Amino acid sequence: MTPSEAHAQILEELARLYPDARPALHYQNPYQLLVAVILSAQCTDVKVNMVTPALFAAYPEPAALAAAAPEAVEPYIKTCGLYHNKAKNLVLTARALCERFGGEVPADHDALESLPGVGRKTANVVMSCAFGADAIAVDTHVFRVTNRLGLADASDVVKTEEQLMQNIPKDQWSRAHHWLIFHGRQVCAARKPACERCTLCSWCEYANGNPKNKK
Repeated sequence: MTPSEAHAQILEELARLYPDARPALHYQNPYQLLVAVILSAQCTDVKVNMVTPALFAAYPEPAALAAAAPEAVEPYIKTCGLYHNKAKNLVLTARALCERFGGEVPADHDALESLPGVGRKTANVVMSCAFGADAIAVDTHVFRVTNRLGLADASDVVKTEEQLMQNIPKDQWSRAHHWLIFHGRQVCAARKPACERCTLCSWCEYANGNPKNKK
């Protein structure tokens, strides 16, 4: 079996396993998604979803958040971790949205990455989930699972994303992102993956003892 054939079968099985995979963060518009993804850095989606209702009630649009002091935002997001920096970035990002983009979240990857606290992963998530663009956001789950499965063989997230863009058809990028996250959360855990019940084991380099993927 060629690598491309194996990749196709892995994706087919992931699609079968997680047909309803979708973002776990709760949001109603691009602004709310952008804020939620910024908050999700080194924090679980569950915790983010617990704080955003009150945060969005207090700051329902970028203009309201732009007018706030970071110290006023901090109590709403304190349980998300790194809340000093996150509050500062949220306020600065809201101000940038108002000053440079008419109070709207731009549907442009480079413009998103220019915002404070927004990196490539965050920009990819917003482009994919808010604007329907084809994008692969490599978080810790996607990085781990794809390198174990052999969909990628990279030492960092940037190289992993580049390889996934080559190994996954473009029209599957966004869906594959969610399939891989679900598999990472439900089966392929970081410390103790449930290989005994994983239906992807026949293709998995980690499960088949490849030392370079024992990370």
